[in-house]
Order: sequence, then structure tokens, then C-alpha cells
Amino acid sequence: MDIVVENLTKSYGTQKAVDNISFKVHTGEVLGFLGPNGAGKTTTMRAIACSLDHDEGKISIGGNTTAENPNLVKSRIGYLPEHNPLYTDMDIIDYLQFVARLHNLPKEKIEGRIAEMIQVCGLEAEKHKKINELSKGYRQRVGLAQALIHDPEVLILDEPTTGLDPNQIVEIRELIRKIGREKTVILSSHILAEVEATCDRIMIISKGKIVADGSSEELRKKSEGNEILNVQIEGGDKNTVYDALKKLETVEMADIKNTDKTIYEIQSKEGQASAKAIFDMCVKNNWYIAQLSPIETKLEDVFRELTMN
Repeated sequence: MDIVVENLTKSYGTQKAVDNISFKVHTGEVLGFLGPNGAGKTTTMRAIACSLDHDEGKISIGGNTTAENPNLVKSRIGYLPEHNPLYTDMDIIDYLQFVARLHNLPKEKIEGRIAEMIQVCGLEAEKHKKINELSKGYRQRVGLAQALIHDPEVLILDEPTTGLDPNQIVEIRELIRKIGREKTVILSSHILAEVEATCDRIMIISKGKIVADGSSEELRKKSEGNEILNVQIEGGDKNTVYDALKKLETVEMADIKNTDKTIYEIQSKEGQASAKAIFDMCVKNNWYIAQLSPIETKLEDVFRELTMN
């Protein structure tokens, strides 16, 4: 079920938390909202989940708008907020029964649905415990189970791995990816590695505006601009090699990265590649290339470039 957001705006007093943003999320897609704290991620997700009114714009889920059919839209969404709202004095099964009744699941289907969620969310070993006896990781699993209990077509997860240890993060990540094969999923995070490992597509939001949208590979390519190579050349004087590199027509810049080794960082001119020119130069001067590899822009660099201004 597709999510369509058009010209969404939400202000708190004079501050625009979300500033006229538009995007679509398709069925079977896991979209990661990436941005610094206060960027507008949670506000956008709460507006989609119908838990927050927006000032302007339109949100539709499967063709139904949140303004005209909020109850229908809510019935199709599973929502896990950042601060997992669990009744910690309840048993896991009792809590899931309670949530299922809130969603008006038919009585004859509740028991089977709870058993399915216990299995899907990996709660079998803990299912008879009270929620206050669970670790943070298992509490997050219960939160996912309550978000999924009514079999929603859209899942919205706000910082789903906050406070988890590395093993728990991997487990929750795999669970989200499994769920995302069949549902439309939006999750937010300010953890770069988490979004890159979990999501098919990344949307970076800063100061209420979308500043980038695409796969992690696409975002890197857009940010890279000119080609940058790491080159190690042996067999020639360091200064002579450097001067020869600077004279190549394709090269914009050449710097020695480490004065103890003949390693150079080569930046090509816009739209040009330098590997063949470097190879031909070395053949002509009887030098040899010990290393030649492109420098890949890290997602962290892309994030900083887009959100620091």
C-alpha cells in the first residue's frame, strides 16, 4: 500500500518543524528517514500515523487521505513511537490481547494472531513473562508485535533500535527487513549505519526539508562529484612523480598523502577519468603502480555535507 505525502507543513509557533515536503513510499519498500535531532523526522511520521494534525498539505494511504478518512487510515497503520508505550505490569500475552481488542480484531482470530506475532517477533522463550521483566531488546520486540497485531499494510517505526546492544540491533534489523518484504515501512534514525543496513531507500531531512532522496549508493554518487583515486607509484623520485601527475590533462589535483610512502590522492577534472593517463605515464617512465583504487564517499560524509549548513 503506497504512502503519498504532498506539500506537508507543520509549525510550532514561528518554527517550521516540517516545511512543504513531498514524497512517495511504495509497497515492499523500506524507507529510512535520516536526519539530526530536531530535523522533522518524528513530526512527519506522527502526521502520517494520524497522531498529529498538520497545518498544510495532504497525506494519503492507499488512496485514502488522513483528513477525510482518519479512522480507516489508522486501521491500516502499525506505529511504534520512539518511546515504546508498553503497560509494563502486564504479561506479554495479556498485553497483546488488549491491543488486539483495541484494534477490533474478531475474538476468534485473536489467539491465532497472538501466536503468530510471538513467533514472528521471536518472543517464544519470554511469552509468559511480565513486560517489566524483559530486557530492552525484548521490549522492542513486544512493541513491534503490538504494531503488527492487526496485520497493517503500513508500518511506521520511530528510532526502533534506540538503547539496544549490538546483538539486539542486528536481530531487530533482520526482523524489520523480513517484514518489509510484504509491507510498506518507514523507519527513522540518526544512526547512519542502521539506516544503510536496513533500508532500500534513504531520505535525508534537515531543518524540516528533504535534502536528499535515493539509495545509499545513489546518494554517494551524487555527492562524489569528480573522481578521486588513491594511487601508489613506485620506482621514481617522489617529487618527480608528483610533478608528472600534476601535468596530466585529466588531473585536477594531486597530493602526497603520506610522506613516508609514494601514495597520492588524485582528483580528476569534472567528467573525466585519470586511470589510463596514470598508467600510460608510469609505462613511459618505467615506474609501476602498486595501488590504484577509487575513494568511495562515505554516507557519513554525505550526511554531514547536507545537514551542517
